[in-house]
Amino acid sequence: MTQSAGPGPADIDPEDRKIITLARATRARNGVAEGAAVRDETGRTYVAGTVDLDSLKLSALRTAVAMAVASGATSLEAAAVVTEAAEAAAEDRAAVRDLGGPATPVLLAAPDGTLRSTVDAG
Repeated sequence: MTQSAGPGPADIDPEDRKIITLARATRARNGVAEGAAVRDETGRTYVAGTVDLDSLKLSALRTAVAMAVASGATSLEAAAVVTEAAEAAAEDRAAVRDLGGPATPVLLAAPDGTLRSTVDAG
């Protein structure tokens, strides 16, 4: 797994900034622990929040990957998760890796949208 410290706001690709913004908005709007967004091979985005039901519990990132798969995506270009957590969970990276491959970047952002780090799904 490759990890890098978060670049400054001007250094973030506009398409990556977009998925962070979408993830942050979903987290805030739905009042959930995490918000996530993924971008597929055609540039379409899929956004989700944490699912926390008695019978079903999914992280926001795994939910976003599931939504992409259910919509016909065959690969991912990037994924973002907005969370209080210090790192992207191994299970979340595994879901991204399953669809996008080990080099797919996973952007980890703080609740205010500040990019903390980027890791590959590896």
